[in-house]
Amino acid sequence: MTTYWRPGVYREDVVLAPPAELPTGVPAFLGRAVGGAANRPERLTPGRPFAAVFGATPLGSWLAAAVAGFFANDGEQCFVVPLADGDPEAALDQGLDALATLEEIDLVCVPDLFASFTRASDLDAPLRMQNRVLAHCDAQGDRFAILDPPQGASLDRVGSQRQGLVGGKGGNGALYYPWVKPVGGSDFVPPCGHVAGVYARSDRRIGVHKAPANEILAGVVDLETALTDAEQAVLNPQGINALRAFPGRGIRVWGARTLASDPWLYVNVRRLFLTAVRWIERNLADAAFEPNDPRLWSRISRELNVYFGRLFAAGALKGRTEAEAFYVKCDAETNPPEVREAGQVVTEIGLAPTLPNEFVIVRLIHGAGGVEVAGPTPG
Repeated sequence: MTTYWRPGVYREDVVLAPPAELPTGVPAFLGRAVGGAANRPERLTPGRPFAAVFGATPLGSWLAAAVAGFFANDGEQCFVVPLADGDPEAALDQGLDALATLEEIDLVCVPDLFASFTRASDLDAPLRMQNRVLAHCDAQGDRFAILDPPQGASLDRVGSQRQGLVGGKGGNGALYYPWVKPVGGSDFVPPCGHVAGVYARSDRRIGVHKAPANEILAGVVDLETALTDAEQAVLNPQGINALRAFPGRGIRVWGARTLASDPWLYVNVRRLFLTAVRWIERNLADAAFEPNDPRLWSRISRELNVYFGRLFAAGALKGRTEAEAFYVKCDAETNPPEVREAGQVVTEIGLAPTLPNEFVIVRLIHGAGGVEVAGPTPG
């Protein structure tokens, strides 16, 4: 602190640090590990890898492979939660409880979910567990689940799994198929870790509003099932996202659908709203207990308009102008006397998110005597 000796006016230049960026593409991985305390999240980075914290990988666990796949696809940070021994369903519940207060994450993966179940077993227990993961994401309201199919699943089996996933009514989850073989690996592993890395890479390159699809799966040399166009035409309408190998283009994520229908049909649309909720919770928390009057309404409106204006400028919202892309309403109409007397301040927000270009249609016009450039087709 500077000491001043005479009364007067003094100038000080203060450079304010920009507000911290809200991290996205940060998964929590739950599974089996040798080291580490059960149900205690550990933060991992490329400089603090899995082996340095948890040691050797237990037999039959895909947790380390999932984390490695995440970092292979340019993921920057993740959290790992070792699950307790014993009943798999009870262990998962405890692990999810340990994530409840973890604000840094926005993705949830459970690569070891099928570790206790053989290929011949039915789907009842794994489905209950995956629905618990989806219910956790719904309840938290700030995170998204990346789900795996059973190992060696046929199209019919993964279709049955999809029909049993009833916990994702809020659109807070997506299912990817099939399993992948990592570089240097001899076995196939669940795809969730590699896909989570694709989310992180796409977020950092463009933003959560970009669908994490038509993206290369780095660190993968093979797929357990080579899907055809006809087979994907069966999977895609069900909300099962395919991983495909294309000659000359590598292995790619070739789907971007959630487990819900409109308005949460697409992964990027749902994650855009989840990220907006996280931003609001983080940046408007200090508005609590402030006098509920027009000055507070103006402040809330101003901060939200600035935030959504930045999203519009980044291409996350559609429309020719900000007025077409979003609106924020916090005034006497949304806060009548009865609302204010209940200690509430209500803000109404409307967003028009951009949608992914899922289907590219090329019309070839044939004419016996040549073609002419015509106007728009009526209708």
